[in-house]
Amino acid sequence: MPLRPNPKSKTPPPEETLEEANYLKQLGEKQKPVSIRLLGGEVVRGWIEYYDRDMLRLTREGEPNLFIFKSEIAYIAEGEITTPKARRSAAKQAAPEA
Repeated sequence: MPLRPNPKSKTPPPEETLEEANYLKQLGEKQKPVSIRLLGGEVVRGWIEYYDRDMLRLTREGEPNLFIFKSEIAYIAEGEITTPKARRSAAKQAAPEA
């Protein structure tokens, strides 16, 4: 028996939910420190001062501010990005010597 399309099929989800804009706005208004990992592996830290559809401005203390294209961002994390190696090192420093 051939399959027939469902006449009451669901509509596809929207292309944009605007959650990205809300999140970036919240980070900028509160000047929360963020770590941004770029596609090349480099991590830059600061706070988001400005953003638009294609890029954002990362304000940094003691270093030049950066305009970063969103297409070059792997991810944005609030606070510091820690690697497993950095976590182990920090744990060893925090542990009391026996």
